[in-house]
Amino acid sequence: MEDQAQQEQASPEVQARIRASFDRQGLMGHLGARMTHIGPGRVHITLPSRPEVTQQNGYFHAGATSAVADSAGGYAAFTLFPENTDVLTVEYKINLLAPAVGDHIEAVGTVLKPGRTLTVCQLEVFGVQDGHRKLVANGQQTLIRVNRAAP
Repeated sequence: MEDQAQQEQASPEVQARIRASFDRQGLMGHLGARMTHIGPGRVHITLPSRPEVTQQNGYFHAGATSAVADSAGGYAAFTLFPENTDVLTVEYKINLLAPAVGDHIEAVGTVLKPGRTLTVCQLEVFGVQDGHRKLVANGQQTLIRVNRAAP
């Protein structure tokens, strides 16, 4: 059942809204991150390995790892929000469990508890090398739904 839930796709309208918002994020574009899955309450973001996102020992930098985790959780929550709203992170905590190494890292945000105002998400980041995934970071995040200002 978990595999089926991971593969479930959000509606085309929700996917378009999420992708449009993601494309406006300067940091994700600067890092080279891309969204690889958008499902109801679940988003995956992949960050390819490049020297610009590593630290002095060649591992993915904790800042890059945390940034893609934060965005994955935020967009997972945003998939469940109504039109004309937006999402902001209130807080998050992340544990770096192992050096983040691989061809790329994959951040997975999953809604644990949706709410009218606050939503709580689980954050997971995997190092991926030759198709093998290893959990390198895990966290939790609280997000707030805000109404978009009228144009």
